[in-house]
Amino acid sequence: MKIGFIMDPLEAVNVMADTTFAFMLAAQARGDEVYFLKMQDLWARGSTTYARYQRCEVQQKQGEHYKLGEVEQGPLHELDAVFMRKDPPFDVAYLHACHLLELAEKKGCLVVNKPRGLMAANEKLYALNFEDVSPVTVVTRSAETIKSFLDESGGKCIIKPVDGHGGAGIFMLDAKDRNLNAIIEVSTKEGKEQVICQQYVPEARQGDKRIIMLDGKPLGGILRVPREDDNRGNIHVGGSVAKTELTKRDLEICEAVSESLRADGLWFVGLDVIGGYLTEVNVTSPTGIQEMSRLNNIDGSKMVMDWIAGQL
Repeated sequence: MKIGFIMDPLEAVNVMADTTFAFMLAAQARGDEVYFLKMQDLWARGSTTYARYQRCEVQQKQGEHYKLGEVEQGPLHELDAVFMRKDPPFDVAYLHACHLLELAEKKGCLVVNKPRGLMAANEKLYALNFEDVSPVTVVTRSAETIKSFLDESGGKCIIKPVDGHGGAGIFMLDAKDRNLNAIIEVSTKEGKEQVICQQYVPEARQGDKRIIMLDGKPLGGILRVPREDDNRGNIHVGGSVAKTELTKRDLEICEAVSESLRADGLWFVGLDVIGGYLTEVNVTSPTGIQEMSRLNNIDGSKMVMDWIAGQL
């Protein structure tokens, strides 16, 4: 197979943690041709999306982990599959790239995740479709509504940006905190932007579970445990990773979202679960497959690439 990966610059990749890099290693091990692309390498003429791309050889040796070939160009659909793995934020440039990827998809290129699904599924708001398995959530820009929800929630709740990622901009609101008004003003840009307020789940101190989904089914999970001085378990901000098992409740959550994920073409997804509640559905570039594979003694990346081969 010829497989392209649209991603951030390769030089910044952590070869022992990056999920996209793990996919590239697994594809290469299968004997597939691996190609590196950036979002700005896409363009269209008529209904055909073209791209500049480079053949890429990879090895799990930091600092010597990639070797790029000559720049090639041609119709994107000449590649068998393309992974859209550009890290957030989901901005206008990302949206336009999805439109171009959709043109390639119509000509037979398998795009993971499906462009229309990426455009439709905000990672924070998509979970609202599954109210039965999610914590009580309010989306608003009103300080009055936020304070009212805070009172209903016993004086504590989580506030986070709609388009945030990597734990950025997440705060625990406390009705007794003298910084409350300032945090609300900063978070909502003084009432100009929507934010998400979510019921505080005390089990967050024990960690939040990342469940990795492939084609609507769980491959496994990891537990991301926050530092003692932080409320966030994100690896990006210093959270540690621990082995975890999927509980009956976890599997119920997976079942609740499975049909929608498959219908929207969200093939590779990371569910965030805290205390038995679904808090986020990560669809742009979910991480954790290397950690999950090591802790569970499986090869999750190979499973994904074998699934790609099966689809083709």
